[in-house]
Amino acid sequence: MARHAGDRPAEVIRRWLRLSDTIQFLTAWERLANPRFNETAAAQLQARSGRNMFSLSVADWTTQTNAIGIRSERGRSGGTYAHKDIAFAFASWISPEFHLFVIKDYQRLKEAERQRSGIEWHARRELAKTNYRLHTDAVKETLQGRELPRWRERLAYASEADIINLAVFGQKAGEWKAEHEGWKGNMRDYATVRDLVILQNIEALSAVFINQGYDKEQRYRMLKDEADRQRMLLKDDVPSIERLRDIIESTEDTERQIETSAEDLPDED
Repeated sequence: MARHAGDRPAEVIRRWLRLSDTIQFLTAWERLANPRFNETAAAQLQARSGRNMFSLSVADWTTQTNAIGIRSERGRSGGTYAHKDIAFAFASWISPEFHLFVIKDYQRLKEAERQRSGIEWHARRELAKTNYRLHTDAVKETLQGRELPRWRERLAYASEADIINLAVFGQKAGEWKAEHEGWKGNMRDYATVRDLVILQNIEALSAVFINQGYDKEQRYRMLKDEADRQRMLLKDDVPSIERLRDIIESTEDTERQIETSAEDLPDED
């Protein structure tokens, strides 16, 4: 990479290493990745970096600080090698065009992540609604022939929904809202894929129990036991759950974009 910046690549790397900003960046990287990093030695080099006669080679940096992010090797296959994070920083220094590419690509990936999150939110919500019709129809059948005011009917639907919420999530919708003031949607919108699968099963089972005439206390106890049983069986590493998560997240297009971008990035040496 340094060869593209001049006839003497070692000198190009030296000029980059002697910069105060470079030493600060390398120190920050090593602090995160290297428990044996000598911060005291790095601070001493940082203090000298503003002097006109200051010079720093890769060998000096690694020897004095025990750094691991960048290294130099001698011999026919020798050269300077660095972790990709450091390689990107160096490439951004020698090439404004590459620096701009990194910024643009980061923005593109964040936008793709935002769009994917939006798709996932709606997919999860639709999944939660799939069996809800079975449950509400069962409640509707129990209300037929009873001349109740509209507010009593709405209360009946809400009460049945809270039985399921308690069985699956451990709290009522109103309780969740009070704990998450200002959040968009409800607890089902923030459920895991596993809980949404359980929610579908419990809604269908609740409809059966309603039609069989079980009272609310009996239904809650049986639904809670079944939800707990399914949660133990449906571990996150179960292949079917993984496949369902992949479908919901709809990441295929995003992954192809990431792979295409990775092919355009420079090598580490």
